[in-house]
Order: sequence, then structure tokens, then C-alpha cells
Amino acid sequence: MFDSGLGGLTVLREIARARADVELSLVADDAGFPYGRLDDAALLERVVTVLDRSIDALRPDLVVIACNTASTLALPVLRKRFSIPFVGTVPAIKPACAQSKTKRVSVLATAATVRRDYTFELIREFAGDCRVTLRGAERLAGFAEDALRGIRIDGEAIRAEIEPCFIEDGARTDTVVLACTHYPLILPQLEQYAPWPVTWIDPAPAIARRASQLLGAEGPPVDRTAKTYFTSGNGAPPALARALADFRVIVAEGLPAGLPV
Repeated sequence: MFDSGLGGLTVLREIARARADVELSLVADDAGFPYGRLDDAALLERVVTVLDRSIDALRPDLVVIACNTASTLALPVLRKRFSIPFVGTVPAIKPACAQSKTKRVSVLATAATVRRDYTFELIREFAGDCRVTLRGAERLAGFAEDALRGIRIDGEAIRAEIEPCFIEDGARTDTVVLACTHYPLILPQLEQYAPWPVTWIDPAPAIARRASQLLGAEGPPVDRTAKTYFTSGNGAPPALARALADFRVIVAEGLPAGLPV
């Protein structure tokens, strides 16, 4: 798994549930977080550079880009550059619109994801008669990182971030796509501060199913402890280490030095 930070944990958790036979690693590009501060050219260069070095060091059979912002920009380049398969993470607009009863769907994402042409293409292809609202949240991914580190999150700030997702124009929004892998980490808070109940679409189970298909037949079980590699090399403070332990993840060293900051 590769992500700008620790949102990839939500995908790692689902793959671990689906496959007991795979060794799992997460490359968390915390030195580059948040990706929304980078323009497209800089982001593409960074993703390719980090993955070049990570793939060379870890020799994976498959890479999951557990980041909508990176996937909607870099997947074609990565698939052309590397021979191993990639699974991307893109806004789950198709299943959201298929299941919405009120035909009001919102996509809660980073600002970079909501402006991507890829996102608009998904809406054109799959929205049908649904009205899709795009919400580029500036702070939610950071809140999720804070929560993992034991830092208190301001509930009213969460309310302000998600409020534009909730539309009432004769029919209410009933489905919200979590188009950032960080957001399921704070799903209880999202549910708490939502103005009314909705279905929240977490893409991680679908990503895990696709990864499992590409990995092929299941083999014998392996050690379920996964490893996280931080590009900053800073490791994890105690509160974060405890949170990682809940995911059965330990902090590892061993990626080549000199990753860009």
C-alpha cells in the first residue's frame, strides 16, 4: 500500500481480512503530506520517485495506490513504468449512484481529487439521473492523522468540513462517497456531526477484492504483522505506535535514504 500518510491503513485492514497469505507493507509518504499542497507536476514527480525507491527496496508482487489524489493523476504513468500490477483508488461514484434512493449523492474528497478530470468523467459515465455534489475538504485528512496520534479533533471543525455534502432541495442527500482513504479513520466523528444519517461509501472493501483477484489463488497463511515505512524516517510517537498496533502494524526501517521532502 502507498499513501500520502496513514489513510492506507484502511485499505491494509481490508486486504488483511480478505487474504491471510500475503505479507503487507504500507509506504506512508508523511514527508510529502498533504499532497494537496503540490501542483500536479510536482505531485506526479514525487509519487513516481517514492515508488521507484520503494518498489526497488520491497520487491512487491502488487502495489495498491491507497490515495485518490495520487491515483486519479499517476496511475497511467505508473502502469507504463512498472511491470507489476497496480490497484488504484478512485471515487466510488458508480456504486453510490446505483444505490441512492433520493438521487442525491455527495463526494467527500480532497480539493485536488474534486478538480480532477477523472472525477468528472466518472460522474458523466455513472451518475445517471443522480445529482452529484463535490466537496473538497481542506482539513479532514489532517484531522484523521491527528486522531491516530491522540490529538483531540474539534467537532465543530468537522461539522464545517462536511456540511456542504448535505443537500436538501426537495430531496435529501442519502449517500456520501468517502473519496479519501483517511476519512474512514474518523467515520464515527463524521456520523456524529452529520446533520442527518446517510450511507457512507468506504472504497476499501472493493479495493481489497480487486487486489485479491490480481494476487490469484490463496496460499498458506503468513505472519499477519504488517510494516509501515515513513518517508520522513521520523518513526512513530507512542500514541501513534499504539494506534498502529490496533491495525497489527509495526514501524519499520529499511527504505533507501534520500527520499524527497
